[in-house]
Amino acid sequence: MYRTAVFCLLVALSPKSSASQPHDRSPLVTTMHGVLRGSVIQSRLGRPIYSFRGVRFAQPPVGNLRFKAPVPVDPWQGIQNATEDGAACPQPEENYFVSTSEDCLFLNVYTTKLPEVQYNLKRPVMVFFHPGGFYSATGHSKVYGPQYLMDHDIVLVTTNYRLGALGFLSTGDEVLPGNYGMKDQVATLHWVKQNIAAFGGNPDSVTIAGYSVGSISVMLHMVSPMSQGLFHQGIAMSGSSFLDSFFEKNRLAFAKKQSALLNCPTYTSQEIKDCLMKKGAQEIASSLNRLAEWGPEPVTTYIPVIEPDVIAERFLEADPTELFLSGKFAKVPLITGITKDGVSHKALSVILNSSLAEDMDNNFDTVAPIAFFYERNTERSHIISQELRKFYLKGQHLTNTSLSDLGELFTDAIIGFPEDRASTVISHLSGAPLYYYKFSYQGRYSSVYRPHTNIPYGVVHYDDQMYLFFIPTLAPYFKPEDPETKIVERQTKMWANFIQTGNPTPQKSDLFENVIWQQRTPKNLAYLDIGSDLEMKKGLYKERMAVWERLFPLPTFS
Repeated sequence: MYRTAVFCLLVALSPKSSASQPHDRSPLVTTMHGVLRGSVIQSRLGRPIYSFRGVRFAQPPVGNLRFKAPVPVDPWQGIQNATEDGAACPQPEENYFVSTSEDCLFLNVYTTKLPEVQYNLKRPVMVFFHPGGFYSATGHSKVYGPQYLMDHDIVLVTTNYRLGALGFLSTGDEVLPGNYGMKDQVATLHWVKQNIAAFGGNPDSVTIAGYSVGSISVMLHMVSPMSQGLFHQGIAMSGSSFLDSFFEKNRLAFAKKQSALLNCPTYTSQEIKDCLMKKGAQEIASSLNRLAEWGPEPVTTYIPVIEPDVIAERFLEADPTELFLSGKFAKVPLITGITKDGVSHKALSVILNSSLAEDMDNNFDTVAPIAFFYERNTERSHIISQELRKFYLKGQHLTNTSLSDLGELFTDAIIGFPEDRASTVISHLSGAPLYYYKFSYQGRYSSVYRPHTNIPYGVVHYDDQMYLFFIPTLAPYFKPEDPETKIVERQTKMWANFIQTGNPTPQKSDLFENVIWQQRTPKNLAYLDIGSDLEMKKGLYKERMAVWERLFPLPTFS
């Protein structure tokens, strides 16, 4: 259920701009590769958005370019059409919501003002990496509409990157080193560096932002040597690279499992690659659900990997936590945080399935490390499982009354504690501002509703996105009289302030109820509670986080 909660709904069309707008309906921009023709849509407040969609930022990763790092595009002659989105990357069939193709390395650029002769605006830029478990979703305008954010003076870039096996399959050696999807993101950043000035953007003021695995991506870019100098700030929403054992899987064994599912040999890395090169992209993508180990778990199977030291350019050279702890990361201003209820709805798929509930109850030591991402089959793993069961489930058997407790365990394991650990480590070692938040506004719409009702399950994963982007799968286009409009205005203004100045609340204002967002520091565990009102608080879920700190200790900071 979690895998398809957001993207399985029918996508509505974005609001049309008025035909009477006195603006060029076919704006032209000259990039270093050639001329693009865009179109004009309209922001929430009626500003013209010059939109350049379906812009190719790398050559199609097909044929001999499958399972390889992206290759830069070649220059073109004439005017290239950029008025329609490109295809999304291949993903499981049940997640179809726009057209997909292996030829999917496209991005979209949005701006409300283009440069004029002898005058370059140099507006700050936000590059957004979409969520989707590294196996689904897209930066498509029908999914991430720019109408809300573009009420502000920024340049917005949304992008695709390869997904699932096509983006992350690794044999742990030079044959299939992995991280092709992450290198697609780096290629996007290079494209922005080279071309964004033509759209009125400042290549020296780039904020990378992402949600869920897009948020994990932001933190990985902070430690990747390939990304250094390509961005200047980060916004990491509801996802952290500080997931225990996340990067420690035996990739060759996993690649063999993937290969066997597609009736390919499993003896050597080269045989695996040779066979998969002959398979259809959609056939590979559609096999993903058969890689689950227990029910729908783990929540994601294809992930970035630590690449072997046998290739020319590695995206990830060591465990990200170790890189952060050693201070080997980009020390840039950062916003990070979580939604109030996180992925608590994942407990539904267990409690409402009697066989899964019984299996987790009877085999908790085996199931818990799969579902909650920590080491398996060790004495320490057994201790961790028992301690978590004792604290969250009160040592009781799983029943319908366990739904809330199990939901908190899912949330803290997958998002809450990794985010808390990231904010702790980075605030100790960075020196740059870090702003921490909990998004707790309960609106009328959600990515998950209580079974057989239209009542939101809570403020769950993905829910805060609808106040930054127009996402038809989550909510309708908010009108001025809607109660959510205040949240849209407040949320987009804070994010735009940060993109523009490095500070989400540079001064008191009525929109922010005169609240100034304090930085989280080693001595001040401050976070902003973003509810119907704004309120500064301290020690987010302190008692719950203390359990994880005890079970997963880090070296003491000086």
